[in-house]
Amino acid sequence: MSVMNPAPTPPDADLVARALRGDGDAFDVLVRRYYRAAFAVAVGVLVNRHDAEDVCQDSFVKALDRLEDCRDPSRFVQWLMMIVRNRALSHRSYRKVRETLELLPELAEAPDSPFADTARSELADTLEKALATLNVTQREIVLLHDMEGWNHKEIADKLDMTEVRSRQHLFVARKRLRETLGITLWREYSHD
Repeated sequence: MSVMNPAPTPPDADLVARALRGDGDAFDVLVRRYYRAAFAVAVGVLVNRHDAEDVCQDSFVKALDRLEDCRDPSRFVQWLMMIVRNRALSHRSYRKVRETLELLPELAEAPDSPFADTARSELADTLEKALATLNVTQREIVLLHDMEGWNHKEIADKLDMTEVRSRQHLFVARKRLRETLGITLWREYSHD
């Protein structure tokens, strides 16, 4: 797992200034530096990995297009995470509207169905369902802390909350995941 450096070299503010002057490599460094964190935030909101990837890419394009709107370049990551979170919430709303249309069973079961391509492993599905039981903040914190290796200070800084609040969310989220995964696994294997 990678842990974010507290003071990246070169600093975000320098990279933002260079990117504003047209240095594409500087923005590439920002993308590489924060893609995993952006993805964690998007998955936290959307749960679905494919949608999260789309939202991340869209968010970075939007960030580059509106880079001059970043008022405090030293807080680029907070600004970026706000874009990612807002794009993910918008995508989730769009998806809910789209999913209200009933899927015909014949289409879903067809061998050449586009839905066949989105099949996931049983474990990934189980984990996604468990993550979906958490609220957005809890998912973001679990993914940033447990998957990305961020500490509570980093999470608190990036999500604009206290370290204590970050710890509370992680505690509650882990408890909920244990309960959900325990129930899910018990149900699956009790019918064998």
